[in-house]
Amino acid sequence: MRATSTLAFIALLAAAPAVAEPVALIADRVIDGVSDRARENTVVVVDGERILAVGDRSVIPAGARVINLPGRTLMPGFINCHEHPLMYGDDYQNAHLQASSAYKALMGLAALQRMLLAGWTSVRVMGDADVYYANQDIRRTVDAGVFVAPRLTGAGHYLSITGGGGDVNYISPEQSVIADGLVVDGPDEVRKAVREEIKFGSDWIKLLVTGAYQSVGDDPRNVAFSPEELEAAVSEANRHDVPVAAHAHATDGIKQAVAAGVRSIEHGTFIDDEAMRMMADQGTFLVPTIYVGDYYNEGDKLRAQDKNDDYVKNMRGKFLAAVGRAHKAGVKVAVGVDLGGYMTDPVVFVREMAVLVEAGMTPMEAIQAGTRVGAELLRWDDRLGTVQAGKLADLVAVSGNPLDDMKALENVEFVMIGGRVVKAPGVDTTLTGRLLPPD
Repeated sequence: MRATSTLAFIALLAAAPAVAEPVALIADRVIDGVSDRARENTVVVVDGERILAVGDRSVIPAGARVINLPGRTLMPGFINCHEHPLMYGDDYQNAHLQASSAYKALMGLAALQRMLLAGWTSVRVMGDADVYYANQDIRRTVDAGVFVAPRLTGAGHYLSITGGGGDVNYISPEQSVIADGLVVDGPDEVRKAVREEIKFGSDWIKLLVTGAYQSVGDDPRNVAFSPEELEAAVSEANRHDVPVAAHAHATDGIKQAVAAGVRSIEHGTFIDDEAMRMMADQGTFLVPTIYVGDYYNEGDKLRAQDKNDDYVKNMRGKFLAAVGRAHKAGVKVAVGVDLGGYMTDPVVFVREMAVLVEAGMTPMEAIQAGTRVGAELLRWDDRLGTVQAGKLADLVAVSGNPLDDMKALENVEFVMIGGRVVKAPGVDTTLTGRLLPPD
């Protein structure tokens, strides 16, 4: 089924249950997210929304529907740990002023459905350019079964200091506009903002601990929040059992955020060996979001294009080497794409895994960063991230073998989420969620 027709029915498909009878998926190989090698001669049996069994053909129950996926590799659904679905334009600092929250919610839902068809079955939102909480409303409709989209978690906004990466720093002081982040100064304002985020559905808190590379008027080499503000944010979030993600480029900002107890460092461009040791010791995850800089390397799409160009020219090679060292030092590296919403073809999102190979990870380690490790970061590893009995049946199949050529990840031909097939090669999917009989 073509992507356009699939998008046309995918909302209606939400009303249908997962397939009623067990389904046996047979591909050339299975990357289970656990083993160091792909498994051959392996069948994955799905019953309802969960994986029933993984093994040889003897695990296929009587009466099961068989879906053959010849020439393909079956693996866990991809997990995108850093995304902004509502950013429908490249110049996000300006676009957020030009569209309503309702418009962004509709564009964001469409973007998320496109991500699902490209294999991304789980997405963590890391703050988004919205005055309200459109992503949290999208998640409510998905959880209620109104729409089919990736599993969602994340922060409604990112918290920024005055003049920081979440503020609007390119207008005159006579003007009054709403920033795309929540602008807070001092521990008391930070605590109140954390409470408001949680009140309206955020299950992560996002802090812009340092300046950013794609915003105007701030410097990614500078630390924004004070240690007292960081401590206030993390301690308040911890009281509600809500994890904190820290956008941090500057070396001191990374270290201060890790010392404060954040769960993940986003980006980490100027990470040094001491910060790596701190992260490994405390179990802090690194979400480097490398490919977004490559994506914006050509053209003039960003309001802060000069900063991105400076990074690509002067920092990219050093950063790749640092990510490789961090991985070898025991830092858990997870995939985050950071490429925004509907304006980007999500087929390119898997290139984040390819650049992790460039950074020194093996293809299998890079795929695990986009599956199992991502699930661990989200605290969803009890249900997602690996192909194992009892896990939710979020599965994708790609044409070819990505362990030989990572570009194969761009050819997603089969997608299942919670036991429901939303994309399949050469097989029509009905509105009841059942597959037509296989060949």
